[in-house]
Amino acid sequence: MDFTKRRNVNRGYMKLDVWNRAIDLFKLTNDLIGNTNHIDIRLRSQILGAVQSVSANIAEGYCRRSLKEYIQFLHIALGSSGEAFTRMIGLKHSGQLSNDLFEKFDILHYETENKLISLVKSLQKKRASENWNDQLADIQTWRGRE
Repeated sequence: MDFTKRRNVNRGYMKLDVWNRAIDLFKLTNDLIGNTNHIDIRLRSQILGAVQSVSANIAEGYCRRSLKEYIQFLHIALGSSGEAFTRMIGLKHSGQLSNDLFEKFDILHYETENKLISLVKSLQKKRASENWNDQLADIQTWRGRE
């Protein structure tokens, strides 16, 4: 999905399937619980914040252009993913979320979480092989693509 026509090296995370799935997970979660009055507004806010934190941390880690920080932010994204999942389990367990709605969330959450785990493993391999460029591409390379 294209969110913007403008491209540069710092927006490369938008090409990542895991980032796009995390955005989809936020939309789904918002659709499921964002406007429900039977769920406490504070709890809804915490769940939506945790889910949105997944894509935000993928982006922030990518944009820092340091492999060590990128992996660190991906681990933070995994933590936020776990937090969101736990809170949704709580909603299901307390009868505030139906089994069917939870299943929709669980399917997409599981897919996103596994893609995130795979990305972490892939970057850890790159770190071990020292095959990573911590430098942003020369701005001249990106002229004409703006």
